[in-house]
Amino acid sequence: MEHEAGQPVRVQGGSSDGLESDRVSRVRKLLFRQMLVGIKDGRFFLGNFYCIDKQGNIILQDTVEYRSTRRSSPSPMEQRCIGLILIPSSCRTSCHVDCSIDEQLSLLSLPET
Repeated sequence: MEHEAGQPVRVQGGSSDGLESDRVSRVRKLLFRQMLVGIKDGRFFLGNFYCIDKQGNIILQDTVEYRSTRRSSPSPMEQRCIGLILIPSSCRTSCHVDCSIDEQLSLLSLPET
């Protein structure tokens, strides 16, 4: 699933708006799932989705950072354990969730208004 940085998702608050409550339920389905987030400098972070705020900043836990290394290295990617990390929406280029195709489609479909 890809999440656009410009789309705010309200996780807290007591609104009766059906669209907002639908977004909250979708975000709740993502909790603790493995998420791969790419950022502008080419690094990727793989961790468990912990939360997202109104601005679209994502927090991952048990995160591993992957970055490309020099060509002389035996492995093209270097990794290191990060733990808990906040990824600002302004840095994010991609966001993928580890789930089945059916789950991805249900998360991406928006109700008609």
